[in-house]
Amino acid sequence: MNRNEAEELFYSLKKELNSDCPLPLNKQKKEKKDYAYLKGIVNMLICKYKGEYSCDFAPKELTVITEDNFPVRVLPRRANGVFPSVTNPRAIWEIKEYYYTTTFGSRVSDSVYAAQLDGWELSEAQSQTGKSIKNYLIIDDYYTWWMKGKSYLCRLIDLMHIGLVDEVIFGREVVTRIPELVEEWKKDIESNRNSK
Repeated sequence: MNRNEAEELFYSLKKELNSDCPLPLNKQKKEKKDYAYLKGIVNMLICKYKGEYSCDFAPKELTVITEDNFPVRVLPRRANGVFPSVTNPRAIWEIKEYYYTTTFGSRVSDSVYAAQLDGWELSEAQSQTGKSIKNYLIIDDYYTWWMKGKSYLCRLIDLMHIGLVDEVIFGREVVTRIPELVEEWKKDIESNRNSK
């Protein structure tokens, strides 16, 4: 989506869902200051489908993997969101929306690097503990990725192929994909409860 499409979808869902989840603001100034559209859309959709489960939409702590209630791995970066909590989550995600970008700079390469770093950390943690945490990257802005950043887009596909990112979700795709993922996360938690 471009900024106008993201804004329209955001406000449409905000009106339809009337959600009580956090709707963060972007980091723009003056007339560009508004909601972070993609983050808000993702938050509202997760809130709608999570049911009784909790979700940390803006973790203030690092993600921790434990065994016998003892931390065995701490990820080096805070995620944009975790399900259901920062301790032994089923899923973490990073959201990158570049709707106000007019040039192509280091922020985009940083997002690729951050996704790669999270992937390596989660891969090592899984080999040590056997616990699998899904890693998602949710991105948007037509100009940034399709006009200027195709080489970085290819790197994101590579990250999926080598298993460092479970899925990259693009723009409007969140409307159909997020509900499916939330159902998968809930089933995973239920199956783990039933196997104990």
